[in-house]
Amino acid sequence: MIRILLAEDDEAMRNYLTRALENAGYEVVAVDRGTEAVPLLENGRFDLLLSDIVMPEMDGIELAQRCAEIAPRTKVMFITGFAAVAMKTMREQPQSKILSKPFHLRDLVLEVERLFEGQMTAQL
Repeated sequence: MIRILLAEDDEAMRNYLTRALENAGYEVVAVDRGTEAVPLLENGRFDLLLSDIVMPEMDGIELAQRCAEIAPRTKVMFITGFAAVAMKTMREQPQSKILSKPFHLRDLVLEVERLFEGQMTAQL
């Protein structure tokens, strides 16, 4: 099963995304800040880091950079409600996918499925 580490500081959004991803068949571990995600990346295996960009203590960009050091095989996808932040992120993390809020949960699930198309086919 594909494991997703979700870092989202907004509790309602975090719960909403967790439920949607779990209903789509993914295992989700959710945290409310980047600093809480780092030890999980160090001690566990995650296929995807799904992170808000703007968070307290450690933003999503810094978290993605730490993820690249700690768990280089973990894919990264960002979610943000700030267009300017999304543009800056595309320059700094060009290999990462960015979803701008608001987005439909179906779009999120489709993007996650696209990231793991080959992997999911191999598991069948």
